[in-house]
Amino acid sequence: MQLVVARIGRAHGIKGEVTVEVRTDEPELRLAPGAVLATDPASTGPLTIATGRVHSGRLLLRFEGVADRTGAEALRNTLLIAEVDPEELPEEEDEYYDHQLMDLDVVTTDGVEVGRITEISHLPSQDLFIVERADGSEVMIPFVQEIVVEIDLEEQRAVVDPPPGLIDDRAEIASTRDDGGDKADADDAAATGDDKGAADDAEAADGDGDDD
Repeated sequence: MQLVVARIGRAHGIKGEVTVEVRTDEPELRLAPGAVLATDPASTGPLTIATGRVHSGRLLLRFEGVADRTGAEALRNTLLIAEVDPEELPEEEDEYYDHQLMDLDVVTTDGVEVGRITEISHLPSQDLFIVERADGSEVMIPFVQEIVVEIDLEEQRAVVDPPPGLIDDRAEIASTRDDGGDKADADDAAATGDDKGAADDAEAADGDGDDD
C-alpha cells in the first residue's frame, strides 16, 4: 500500500536541500537517509534520500542527484510516497496510519451517527478528521484524546465526545441567541430601573412643590 509521507517545500540554501511538510507520524522511519520514495508526479521520482536534518523546527532533506538550488526548486510541491505493508502497525500504542482510519464510521458517545471519515488533514498543531455527513456536508473533528475517545478498528468506528457547537452548528447559534436574549433582558431591566428612578425623582420634585 502506498502512503503519502511528505510534501516537498521550498529550496533551502544552495546545496540542494529542501524543506519538507511531514505527513507521517514516523518521519525517522519513512524519511531516513537511504529511503527510496515514489513521487507524485511520478516523473519526478523515484527519489532516494541522501541526508536529513532538523533546522529551526523544520525537516530538511537532500536527495541523491540533487546538488544545487535549481534542482531543489524543481522538486517543489512534489509528494513523497512510501510503500507500506497494509498489515503493519505503528510502534506506539494508540497510534494509527491514515489508511486504518479512512472510512471509519463516526458516532458520538450516546450513539448518534455523525458520518464517515473521508480524509485526515495533518496540521502543524494537530490532525483533523474530515467527516462527511449523510447529507453530503463535512465537519472537521480534531483528532485529540479529549474529543476522539475511542478508535475501534474491529467495529470500524470512531467514537467522539464533541464539545457544544463542534458538530451541530445549530447548538452554537442557539447559544448565541440565548446570550443575546439574556443581554436584552438585562438591558430591559436596566432601562426599567432607570425609568423607575426618573419617576421617583419626578415624584420627589412634586412633593417638594406641595410643601411650598
